[in-house]
Amino acid sequence: MKNILLLGVSVLAVVAVPVFARAEEAATSTPPWKFATTIGFASEYSFRGLSQSNEGPAMQGSMDVAHDSGFYAGIWGSNVEFTDASLEADIYAGYAGELAQGLTYDIGVIYYAYPGADSDLEYDYVEGALSVGYNFDVAAVTAGVNYSPEFFADSGEATYLSAGIDVPLPFLPLDTKLTGNIGHQWIDDNIAYGVDGYTDWGIGLAAKVEGFDLSLKYIDTSLDETADCADGCEERVIFAVSKTFP
Repeated sequence: MKNILLLGVSVLAVVAVPVFARAEEAATSTPPWKFATTIGFASEYSFRGLSQSNEGPAMQGSMDVAHDSGFYAGIWGSNVEFTDASLEADIYAGYAGELAQGLTYDIGVIYYAYPGADSDLEYDYVEGALSVGYNFDVAAVTAGVNYSPEFFADSGEATYLSAGIDVPLPFLPLDTKLTGNIGHQWIDDNIAYGVDGYTDWGIGLAAKVEGFDLSLKYIDTSLDETADCADGCEERVIFAVSKTFP
Protein backbone atom coordinates (compact mmCIF):
# COMPACT_ATOMS: atom_id res chain seq x y z
CA MET A 1 0.00 0.00 0.00
CA LYS A 2 2.88 2.33 0.86
CA ASN A 3 4.48 1.77 -2.54
CA ILE A 4 1.23 2.38 -4.41
CA LEU A 5 0.66 5.57 -2.41
CA LEU A 6 4.15 6.79 -3.23
CA LEU A 7 3.57 6.00 -6.90
CA GLY A 8 0.31 7.94 -6.89
CA VAL A 9 1.82 10.98 -5.17
CA SER A 10 4.72 11.00 -7.60
CA VAL A 11 2.45 10.78 -10.62
CA LEU A 12 0.35 13.65 -9.27
CA ALA A 13 3.51 15.68 -8.81
CA VAL A 14 4.55 15.09 -12.41
CA VAL A 15 1.08 15.99 -13.66
CA ALA A 16 0.83 19.06 -11.43
CA VAL A 17 4.09 20.61 -12.61
CA PRO A 18 2.62 21.74 -15.96
CA VAL A 19 -0.08 23.71 -14.13
CA PHE A 20 2.49 25.84 -12.33
CA ALA A 21 4.68 25.93 -15.41
CA ARG A 22 1.93 27.43 -17.57
CA ALA A 23 1.48 30.23 -15.06
CA GLU A 24 5.21 30.94 -15.18
CA GLU A 25 5.23 30.68 -18.96
CA ALA A 26 2.56 33.35 -19.22
CA ALA A 27 4.84 35.77 -17.39
CA THR A 28 7.95 35.11 -19.47
CA SER A 29 8.74 35.24 -23.16
CA THR A 30 10.86 32.06 -23.10
CA PRO A 31 9.23 29.12 -21.28
CA PRO A 32 11.74 27.63 -18.79
CA TRP A 33 9.93 24.29 -18.70
CA LYS A 34 9.86 21.66 -21.43
CA PHE A 35 7.46 18.75 -21.54
CA ALA A 36 7.56 15.54 -23.54
CA THR A 37 5.56 12.34 -23.86
CA THR A 38 7.03 9.24 -25.49
CA ILE A 39 5.29 6.07 -26.59
CA GLY A 40 7.07 3.05 -27.96
CA PHE A 41 7.17 -0.63 -28.77
CA ALA A 42 10.02 -3.09 -28.26
CA SER A 43 10.31 -6.68 -29.36
CA GLU A 44 11.49 -7.35 -25.80
CA TYR A 45 12.02 -5.39 -22.59
CA SER A 46 15.60 -6.07 -21.50
CA PHE A 47 17.10 -4.48 -18.38
CA ARG A 48 20.88 -4.74 -18.09
CA GLY A 49 20.86 -7.73 -20.40
CA LEU A 50 18.11 -9.65 -18.58
CA SER A 51 14.66 -10.05 -20.13
CA GLN A 52 11.86 -8.51 -18.08
CA SER A 53 9.09 -9.58 -20.47
CA ASN A 54 9.96 -13.27 -20.82
CA GLU A 55 11.54 -12.43 -24.20
CA GLY A 56 8.13 -11.20 -25.39
CA PRO A 57 7.10 -7.78 -26.79
CA ALA A 58 6.66 -4.71 -24.61
CA MET A 59 4.65 -1.51 -24.86
CA GLN A 60 6.41 1.37 -23.16
CA GLY A 61 5.88 5.05 -22.54
CA SER A 62 7.02 8.03 -20.51
CA MET A 63 6.07 11.55 -19.42
CA ASP A 64 8.90 13.99 -18.72
CA VAL A 65 9.37 17.56 -17.57
CA ALA A 66 12.67 19.47 -17.64
CA HIS A 67 13.66 22.95 -16.49
CA ASP A 68 16.31 25.23 -17.96
CA SER A 69 18.18 24.97 -14.66
CA GLY A 70 18.89 21.30 -15.38
CA PHE A 71 16.21 19.80 -13.15
CA TYR A 72 14.13 17.01 -14.65
CA ALA A 73 11.51 14.52 -13.49
CA GLY A 74 9.32 11.91 -15.07
CA ILE A 75 7.67 8.53 -15.03
CA TRP A 76 8.33 5.60 -17.38
CA GLY A 77 6.30 2.42 -17.70
CA SER A 78 6.42 -0.98 -19.38
CA ASN A 79 4.70 -4.32 -19.19
CA VAL A 80 6.72 -7.07 -17.49
CA GLU A 81 6.21 -10.75 -16.85
CA PHE A 82 7.13 -11.54 -13.24
CA THR A 83 5.48 -13.60 -10.54
CA ASP A 84 2.51 -11.50 -9.43
CA ALA A 85 3.57 -8.45 -11.51
CA SER A 86 2.67 -7.34 -15.03
CA LEU A 87 3.63 -3.64 -14.86
CA GLU A 88 6.76 -1.69 -14.01
CA ALA A 89 6.61 2.05 -13.32
CA ASP A 90 9.86 3.96 -12.82
CA ILE A 91 9.68 7.39 -11.19
CA TYR A 92 12.78 9.53 -11.47
CA ALA A 93 14.17 13.00 -10.87
CA GLY A 94 17.55 14.65 -11.01
CA TYR A 95 19.81 17.33 -12.42
CA ALA A 96 21.72 17.28 -15.69
CA GLY A 97 23.96 19.84 -17.30
CA GLU A 98 27.29 20.74 -18.86
CA LEU A 99 30.41 21.13 -16.72
CA ALA A 100 32.55 22.36 -19.61
CA GLN A 101 32.49 22.35 -23.39
CA GLY A 102 31.31 18.87 -24.34
CA LEU A 103 31.55 17.54 -20.76
CA THR A 104 28.15 16.65 -19.29
CA TYR A 105 26.81 15.20 -16.04
CA ASP A 106 23.57 13.64 -14.82
CA ILE A 107 22.79 12.87 -11.19
CA GLY A 108 19.43 11.54 -10.02
CA VAL A 109 17.34 9.01 -8.19
CA ILE A 110 15.02 6.30 -9.58
CA TYR A 111 12.18 4.51 -7.80
CA TYR A 112 11.27 1.20 -9.46
CA ALA A 113 7.68 0.22 -8.63
CA TYR A 114 5.65 -2.86 -9.54
CA PRO A 115 2.01 -1.94 -8.84
CA GLY A 116 -0.17 -4.86 -7.82
CA ALA A 117 2.70 -7.12 -6.76
CA ASP A 118 2.52 -8.72 -3.32
CA SER A 119 4.53 -6.55 -0.93
CA ASP A 120 6.11 -9.70 0.54
CA LEU A 121 8.00 -10.15 -2.73
CA GLU A 122 9.89 -6.90 -2.09
CA TYR A 123 10.06 -6.01 -5.77
CA ASP A 124 10.10 -2.22 -5.31
CA TYR A 125 13.49 -0.56 -4.83
CA VAL A 126 15.39 2.73 -5.16
CA GLU A 127 18.62 3.54 -6.99
CA GLY A 128 20.87 6.56 -7.04
CA ALA A 129 22.45 7.25 -10.44
CA LEU A 130 25.44 9.30 -11.56
CA SER A 131 26.87 9.56 -15.06
CA VAL A 132 29.33 11.74 -16.93
CA GLY A 133 29.84 12.06 -20.66
CA TYR A 134 32.05 13.71 -23.23
CA ASN A 135 31.33 14.49 -26.86
CA PHE A 136 34.40 14.22 -29.08
CA ASP A 137 32.28 15.09 -32.16
CA VAL A 138 33.37 11.87 -33.89
CA ALA A 139 31.97 9.93 -30.90
CA ALA A 140 30.20 10.58 -27.60
CA VAL A 141 31.16 8.46 -24.57
CA THR A 142 29.48 8.03 -21.18
CA ALA A 143 30.32 6.32 -17.91
CA GLY A 144 27.95 5.78 -15.02
CA VAL A 145 27.26 4.12 -11.71
CA ASN A 146 23.93 3.07 -10.15
CA TYR A 147 23.68 2.11 -6.48
CA SER A 148 20.82 0.61 -4.49
CA PRO A 149 20.96 0.03 -0.72
CA GLU A 150 18.27 -2.66 -1.07
CA PHE A 151 17.94 -4.08 -4.56
CA PHE A 152 15.10 -5.93 -6.31
CA ALA A 153 13.51 -8.83 -4.35
CA ASP A 154 15.25 -7.82 -1.11
CA SER A 155 18.63 -8.85 -2.52
CA GLY A 156 20.70 -6.35 -0.55
CA GLU A 157 23.16 -3.76 -1.78
CA ALA A 158 23.76 -3.60 -5.52
CA THR A 159 26.07 -1.58 -7.74
CA TYR A 160 26.03 -1.30 -11.52
CA LEU A 161 28.94 0.22 -13.43
CA SER A 162 28.42 1.01 -17.10
CA ALA A 163 29.98 2.65 -20.13
CA GLY A 164 28.54 3.55 -23.50
CA ILE A 165 29.48 5.04 -26.84
CA ASP A 166 27.54 6.64 -29.72
CA VAL A 167 29.27 7.06 -33.07
CA PRO A 168 27.53 9.14 -35.76
CA LEU A 169 27.56 7.59 -39.22
CA PRO A 170 27.26 10.60 -41.56
CA PHE A 171 27.81 8.47 -44.65
CA LEU A 172 24.48 6.73 -43.93
CA PRO A 173 21.03 8.34 -44.25
CA LEU A 174 18.38 8.81 -41.53
CA ASP A 175 20.69 10.35 -38.91
CA THR A 176 22.10 6.90 -38.19
CA LYS A 177 24.58 6.15 -35.41
CA LEU A 178 26.39 3.13 -34.04
CA THR A 179 25.74 2.45 -30.34
CA GLY A 180 27.55 0.25 -27.86
CA ASN A 181 27.47 -0.42 -24.14
CA ILE A 182 28.99 -2.61 -21.46
CA GLY A 183 28.18 -2.92 -17.76
CA HIS A 184 28.71 -5.07 -14.70
CA GLN A 185 26.13 -5.78 -11.99
CA TRP A 186 27.20 -6.61 -8.42
CA ILE A 187 24.49 -7.98 -6.08
CA ASP A 188 24.91 -8.67 -2.37
CA ASP A 189 22.43 -11.56 -2.19
CA ASN A 190 22.67 -13.47 -5.47
CA ILE A 191 20.25 -16.19 -4.35
CA ALA A 192 17.48 -13.68 -3.60
CA TYR A 193 18.04 -11.91 -6.92
CA GLY A 194 18.16 -15.13 -8.90
CA VAL A 195 21.55 -14.81 -10.65
CA ASP A 196 25.17 -14.16 -9.71
CA GLY A 197 26.93 -10.92 -10.50
CA TYR A 198 27.39 -10.65 -14.25
CA THR A 199 28.54 -8.52 -17.19
CA ASP A 200 26.25 -7.42 -20.02
CA TRP A 201 27.04 -5.75 -23.33
CA GLY A 202 25.40 -4.69 -26.56
CA ILE A 203 26.01 -3.15 -29.96
CA GLY A 204 23.51 -1.78 -32.45
CA LEU A 205 22.26 0.89 -34.80
CA ALA A 206 19.90 3.77 -34.08
CA ALA A 207 18.19 6.04 -36.61
CA LYS A 208 15.45 8.64 -36.97
CA VAL A 209 12.73 8.24 -39.59
CA GLU A 210 9.94 10.81 -39.97
CA GLY A 211 10.06 11.68 -36.27
CA PHE A 212 10.31 8.06 -35.11
CA ASP A 213 13.34 6.69 -33.25
CA LEU A 214 14.34 3.22 -34.44
CA SER A 215 16.93 0.88 -32.97
CA LEU A 216 18.21 -2.60 -33.66
CA LYS A 217 20.55 -4.04 -31.06
CA TYR A 218 22.44 -7.25 -30.35
CA ILE A 219 22.80 -7.94 -26.61
CA ASP A 220 24.39 -10.65 -24.49
CA THR A 221 25.59 -11.37 -20.95
CA SER A 222 28.20 -13.49 -19.24
CA LEU A 223 25.41 -15.71 -17.87
CA ASP A 224 24.49 -19.14 -19.26
CA GLU A 225 20.79 -20.04 -19.54
CA THR A 226 21.50 -23.72 -18.88
CA ALA A 227 23.38 -23.06 -15.66
CA ASP A 228 22.99 -19.48 -14.41
CA CYS A 229 19.46 -18.27 -15.20
CA ALA A 230 16.04 -19.64 -16.09
CA ASP A 231 15.65 -17.73 -19.35
CA GLY A 232 16.34 -14.43 -21.10
CA CYS A 233 20.02 -13.88 -20.35
CA GLU A 234 21.80 -15.09 -23.47
CA GLU A 235 22.43 -13.48 -26.86
CA ARG A 236 19.50 -12.04 -28.78
CA VAL A 237 18.51 -9.14 -31.04
CA ILE A 238 15.99 -6.50 -29.97
CA PHE A 239 14.12 -4.05 -32.19
CA ALA A 240 12.47 -0.93 -30.80
CA VAL A 241 10.53 2.03 -32.20
CA SER A 242 9.30 5.12 -30.34
CA LYS A 243 7.98 8.61 -30.96
CA THR A 244 8.30 11.64 -28.72
CA PHE A 245 5.68 14.38 -28.63
CA PRO A 246 7.13 17.66 -27.27
